[in-house]
Amino acid sequence: MSLEAFAKYLTLEKKYAAHTVKAYLADLDAFSEYCREEQGEFALADQPYPVIRSWIIHLMESGLNNRSVNRKVASLKSYYKYQLRQGRIDASPLAAHKPLKIPRRVEIPFSESEMEGLLGEWEPSEGYEAHRDKLVVELLYTTGMRRAELIGLKLGDVDLEQGTLRVTGKRDKERILPLLPGIVREIRAYLELRGAHFKSGSEPHLFLTSRGNKLYENLVYRIINRYLSMVSAKSKRSPHILRHTFATHLLNQGADMNSVKELLGHSSLASTQVYTHNSIAELKRIHGTSHPRNKTK
Repeated sequence: MSLEAFAKYLTLEKKYAAHTVKAYLADLDAFSEYCREEQGEFALADQPYPVIRSWIIHLMESGLNNRSVNRKVASLKSYYKYQLRQGRIDASPLAAHKPLKIPRRVEIPFSESEMEGLLGEWEPSEGYEAHRDKLVVELLYTTGMRRAELIGLKLGDVDLEQGTLRVTGKRDKERILPLLPGIVREIRAYLELRGAHFKSGSEPHLFLTSRGNKLYENLVYRIINRYLSMVSAKSKRSPHILRHTFATHLLNQGADMNSVKELLGHSSLASTQVYTHNSIAELKRIHGTSHPRNKTK
């Protein structure tokens, strides 16, 4: 069974990233292997729901958590939707499937004082990497962009005269993000250092490794984890937490949720609302300390 056509569909039509396509195909291979062990000869497109359900039970018994199982089942669901679209099946065996329940994960953002403690007095040491690392942290916190979006930034995406960045998000959707004046100055300084450090005509991406290559995900994670560990003992110190922190701080300061949605590049408000629990907590604190009916006698 070849999944080449399905892979092309995910890449060209759904615009999924290469690592996402790879994960989908790996999930389908794992399910195929299960079917092969259970049935011998089999046709993936014709598998009924009871077989898929037994695979789900097998995954849970092997120790996978519900979140991981749901992700694997989502790969199958996408595959069967594709088969339905191609007219190869009459109905998806997962049409009535309900995802396994997963505990709500509350991610705690960094406080304004923690971020100010890190960035307010941060004077990077000499050298390209030190200045790059500070700008990476600053951009993630002041724009709310995703890690992949930061890695994908190219020199041509920066408009210092207008004070904006052009960001390519999920499904290749572009959006324009405003830059704070202080960040514009930092980018100017960084670009001068970058130009002196690397030959002209080098890699077009904005951020480079010390060898002049495009940044990669693990390096960005290490940069963020290293510097956030200086101001907080929180166990979660990832690029996504900076995105979470960006949204929470804007909402705490009274930003309109629709505006935050646009800045984050969300397609719906439902995705943005996951950040509101922190701003609501702040509003409750202000309400409790400020309302006259809550004054103790």
